[in-house]
Amino acid sequence: MRHATSRERGRLANMAALCESFTLCGLGPSGGVGLDGGLLALEPGPDRDHVLLTDRGRTATLFKVSDQKPLGCWSAKHGQIITCPVVCNFETREYIAVHDDKVLRIWKNTDVNLDKVFKATLSADVYRIHSLPKGGPVVLFKGGGVRTLDVLLEAPQQEIENIISDEVIKWSEAFMEHQQPVLIFATEKNGDSFVYVQKLKMNYLHKYKLERQELSKALSFTAYIKNQIITLLCLSSNDSVYKFLIPLQQNTEEEEQILPRSLLLNLSVSGSVLKGTSFVVLDKDHIAVLGSLATAGEESKECLTIWNTKFQTLQTSKELPLGTSGQIWCYEKKFFFTHGKVLTVVMYKCETSSLAAAVGKLKDSQAPDVSSFVDWNTLGDEELVISFQSQQSVALKPESRMTLRSKKNTVAKVQPDTLSVGQLLLNLKDASTTVFENELRQVMSKGQMPDFQATIGCVVTALINRCKANPKYYPRNFLLQIVQNQDLSYSLCPDLMVVALEKKDLHLLQICLQRFPDIPEEITYACLKAFLSISDAYLQRIDLNLESVICYLDIEFNDKEVKTEIVENGFSTELEQDIWETKITKKLHGTSDGESCPVGPQKAALLNAVLRSAYSETFLLPHLKNLPAQQAVLFLRYLYYLYVKCSEKINTTLPGTCPPTVNQIMDWLCLLLDAQFSVMVMLPEAKELLSKLHKFVRAQVRFYSELNKIEGSLQELQRLNHQKDPHTYSVEVLELI
Repeated sequence: MRHATSRERGRLANMAALCESFTLCGLGPSGGVGLDGGLLALEPGPDRDHVLLTDRGRTATLFKVSDQKPLGCWSAKHGQIITCPVVCNFETREYIAVHDDKVLRIWKNTDVNLDKVFKATLSADVYRIHSLPKGGPVVLFKGGGVRTLDVLLEAPQQEIENIISDEVIKWSEAFMEHQQPVLIFATEKNGDSFVYVQKLKMNYLHKYKLERQELSKALSFTAYIKNQIITLLCLSSNDSVYKFLIPLQQNTEEEEQILPRSLLLNLSVSGSVLKGTSFVVLDKDHIAVLGSLATAGEESKECLTIWNTKFQTLQTSKELPLGTSGQIWCYEKKFFFTHGKVLTVVMYKCETSSLAAAVGKLKDSQAPDVSSFVDWNTLGDEELVISFQSQQSVALKPESRMTLRSKKNTVAKVQPDTLSVGQLLLNLKDASTTVFENELRQVMSKGQMPDFQATIGCVVTALINRCKANPKYYPRNFLLQIVQNQDLSYSLCPDLMVVALEKKDLHLLQICLQRFPDIPEEITYACLKAFLSISDAYLQRIDLNLESVICYLDIEFNDKEVKTEIVENGFSTELEQDIWETKITKKLHGTSDGESCPVGPQKAALLNAVLRSAYSETFLLPHLKNLPAQQAVLFLRYLYYLYVKCSEKINTTLPGTCPPTVNQIMDWLCLLLDAQFSVMVMLPEAKELLSKLHKFVRAQVRFYSELNKIEGSLQELQRLNHQKDPHTYSVEVLELI
């Protein structure tokens, strides 16, 4: 296989890329979350952000990937071994496991002890269970027999036929084709590989033998189905990937067929050979291979690679110095594999596999939108024109091209209808401010034009580029209008918030935090630091959106004081006071324990925008460690104030339009304490705050403990009330023991 030249690599680089990575959980005795025996398999959970991990022992764990936190963990008792991956039944949201080859267990999220859940002993050893989103679970036995779970549960001890003889199953997969499940599994015998395809509802079973390459062995399989054809890919020990095509419309009376193979990819680059151990298909043109890259005279290095099968090139690779188990899983645009003693998650992206897509010339209207992958700031003027022309359906007329070449200074006279947006922005580069903004407003007024969202992002980028070129120019009202009225994201105008931070445009930053779903954690931290550093006196002169605080901070504009309505729910130490007296005595934006809001309403509204923004704890935590101590204490005081305010209401929800939720407040509290704990314990002004927070949480724990004690009695009362249906007035005395 040839290696891409430097020019080709530059063009192909955008087709597939490995993005940020993080640790999902640890492995081994020092924090394995039930994975002390190593990872057996990873399966999809009941929701798209959930994965189900099965260790090589007796434990299954459900993880939420975005939070890197376990949601549930179930273990078989000592002496029992889970022998195939645990899966989720997507129709019933139940979990299915097999331990000791034949014992089937089914349970729900609410179950704790696996020994007390549903149990069925089967008549044959299970190889694997496959769960299909619309077809239910399918059970494959080691002898080749297949049953749906529903059929199996009707008679667990039913006889299971042996289809294979002296063969060992090496791999299996299930698909849905025309609303019926299709199972495919590969076996091995004396160095030969066989494939079985079975349609469950049609009693269809066909066996194939794979064409064999001398002195090579099949290491790993994967497959996908399209247009009634199964494409089977095989990773071979001779450092190659082969493809086999299996038609589903097959005459069942034919004898065993030999499937011819075709070379899909040779895993070698410029004298280096990748010894693959496992691989996955990403799309029709990309595969990812995990293995060791060996070069003559050098020590081999384990790495994760993405290959383009269409151009026969290595797209990208990531070295893994701590070693892997040799197994990789792919789910929801993420790779999962063990790296050293942790389970690592690596995000990736793949684009349409064509050179035109890489340079922004893709013209197929049915192809994926490439505008989100083009960095407009890195393109030159001519490239900007090409990229925009490829995305706009309104082409430049021939006579207009001649006009532009000869009359570049008459931009104001050119009609935008005859130009692509890229050409228009290029010609507006030297226009006056008035002409520049008027032309951009006309572009934005065409709401029905193709790729309108990308066009608006480019309009904002053009405004920001002019701001950079001329520091005195800053169209604040124009930018505010665009962000408020258009559906933008950070990736469409990445420099907007950076310039707003430089200009201290707090209102624009607040709107961006509220509307952009993809703000990097570095920018979120920069906004937080800026908000905390600005004085309340300065903020009082700025027009901000106070809807998130107006209902629980009653602003009196004459004296700038804030009052709140207090409703006790049991957490205050003054439980014996009359509630009406409490309402009168607590004032000046105080909480039930006398704690006043440490910031004014303007700063509170800005901080609320930060609290409600999306973030990843892994990437935000390092930035929070750099927050100055005094600002960290102020932020902690505000979070504590909000936490107490939430606890005053029975429904734990702050009033107002889009205030921070109690979960968001708690997450930021924990995150800030994790990042600044060593600083907090050393600061005298923070010790009292930490003590108050500790006492408040302890009081809540005690309160909920008391509620738990009477929960059973309340449930019993509810049951008694349902049983009795008195038709006349009565008085009953019930004794709670």
